Amino acid sequence: MRMKVRGPRSRWLGAGLVLGMALAGPVQAEAGCPPAGGWATPGGEPVDSAALYAELATADAVLIGEHHDRMDHHRWQLGTLAALHGYRPDLVIGLEMLPRSKQPVLDAWVAGELAPEAFLEASEWYTHWGFDPALYWPILHFARVHAIPLLALNLERDKIRSLGHDGWDALDAELRDGVTAPAPASTAYRAYLDAVLERHPTGMRPNRDRFIATQLAWDRMMAGAIAQRIEAGGAEPPLVAALIGSGHLEYGYGVPHQLADLGIEAAPVLLPRAPGDCSDTDPALARAVFGVPADPRFEPAGPMLGVQIESADSGVRILGVQDGSVAARTDLKAGDRVLRAGEREVNSTTDLQRVVRGVQPGTWLPLEIERDGEHLERVARFPRED
Repeated sequence: MRMKVRGPRSRWLGAGLVLGMALAGPVQAEAGCPPAGGWATPGGEPVDSAALYAELATADAVLIGEHHDRMDHHRWQLGTLAALHGYRPDLVIGLEMLPRSKQPVLDAWVAGELAPEAFLEASEWYTHWGFDPALYWPILHFARVHAIPLLALNLERDKIRSLGHDGWDALDAELRDGVTAPAPASTAYRAYLDAVLERHPTGMRPNRDRFIATQLAWDRMMAGAIAQRIEAGGAEPPLVAALIGSGHLEYGYGVPHQLADLGIEAAPVLLPRAPGDCSDTDPALARAVFGVPADPRFEPAGPMLGVQIESADSGVRILGVQDGSVAARTDLKAGDRVLRAGEREVNSTTDLQRVVRGVQPGTWLPLEIERDGEHLERVARFPRED
């Protein structure tokens, strides 16, 4: 798909002017750092909110980063979406969290046809995403109250892995929704992903080439969904504001690079950043960063077992065990299959994740595993929090 980049759009600016002025406020950035509650360039130069939102309103897409498990990031995203909606009532919110197959569920949610629990069940939230839905409820309800369309950006994870491991022809065009093969990763993006791999715990690092190919497939599918929605708008396309993990956006390497290959050049990146964080002043990092104070009272830390897993025909297969983790101390090994956790039969990776998330620090979790055809019992003991 190759698209012509459209010129600036000014028709919505009047509607958002008052809101933008209210958001501008007196906040000033410290030299080289973003202030708490204010915008800055990556280098620390103050960015006027009204001018920034007026600029964003002329874009084709706005890419809004996050760390998925940070409630403070999602609160910031909600405020940013509300401001963008003031300028652009035709806003569409793109979600990395769900695959295209769940688009009818998103439509039904916005239309008010589903209760929250019914939405979680119909969307198979815990299967496709797994992060606590409480992190996203404010955004989902905001879209529903204001009748803002939600757009599923992803494919099922097994399909993404298939594209990354077996090549773009592993799925026919219909299964990948007509999205074309990704543009090659730049040398800088490969170095960036190599650094990500180095941060994987020992024993849990995937194959480098497959990891990079999978990231490219992920980037391309999300970019393809955004580009298709813009193209479907014809002469009056909406503004797509996409909520995507920051690692897919930083420095323009991931989704922005793939959007540019599809002809979408006007796709600025916004990132959350800790106030006073001067660690990276590269202007290529993002169009603007926002100082988001962390509030640990609302962060869903949760216990960690320390395993890399995948679904199997029965139970879930352990692919790797982090050194020094609860799993390592429990004598879990790569190749083991977890069949039961506590009182719950494990049929998917989500089953195990949900059980572990509910374990209280200082308690233990009985596990039934299969190793080399033999059924064994193990007890995972989770340490108390300091």
